[in-house]
Amino acid sequence: MSGPEPRPWRSLLFVPGARPDRFEKAASAGADLVCIDLEDAVAPGGKDEARRATLDFLARYEGEATVGLRVNAVGSDVGAADLEALKGATGVRFVMVPKPTGTGELDAVAAAYDAPMLIPVMETARAIQTAGAIADHPAVVAGVYGAIDLAADIGCTLDWEAQLYARSACALAFGAARKVLFDVPYLDVKDPEGLKAETRRAKTLGIHARAAIHPAQLGPIHEALAPTPDEVARAQRIVDAFEAAEGGVALLDGKMIELPVIKSARRVLALAAPRA
Repeated sequence: MSGPEPRPWRSLLFVPGARPDRFEKAASAGADLVCIDLEDAVAPGGKDEARRATLDFLARYEGEATVGLRVNAVGSDVGAADLEALKGATGVRFVMVPKPTGTGELDAVAAAYDAPMLIPVMETARAIQTAGAIADHPAVVAGVYGAIDLAADIGCTLDWEAQLYARSACALAFGAARKVLFDVPYLDVKDPEGLKAETRRAKTLGIHARAAIHPAQLGPIHEALAPTPDEVARAQRIVDAFEAAEGGVALLDGKMIELPVIKSARRVLALAAPRA
């Protein structure tokens, strides 16, 4: 158990596929992932144009950001056109898959996309019911909890209590798979305090990342997810005590340090590590 934990993803910024003038700005905004959205953010008549602009941008993009795209629903005509275009595409770092009902849609995208890194959006009742299988899919690298479409699918509200079961089920599934789950974007761009409060609330469930719809939301998200100075100090003491034991029994303040505690401490230090 030597060496630092990799720094986990904390934020994913959506940018409309119909706004190629915003692609470069979004890529430099400071999000850990950037997703160009070909689904919800593009009107039906603009799908072909948005797809061409997106794939052209990704093919020539040379920046350091991890940029991918969200395709349209697998099984739809426009989704089929997206998958056909992906077969010859370059520079696509990941593909977000909307409205999966199981692993079949993931298999279809992975078959079309040469370097599978898939991010399913958990926004259907069937996706919640099969969350474990979706999270365990070998091409899946992360997930997004999609409260808004889920509410429309089953007729529930967006209230915290109404979403608690599904949100927790996804947190458990992706946590068990050791993959990141991004919480649903916070819709009120002008309410950073509300964004931080809700992000911290989701963090208590084990959701340590969040999607955003505007660059201004990235700072509040990162702030809400960052460990406190006291948490960082304690985590460092735990790791130091473990390493000083050199394989023997590690003690801190007279108490034995168990391996799950070490793992949690390393996660805290990874979250607190400076980022380029």
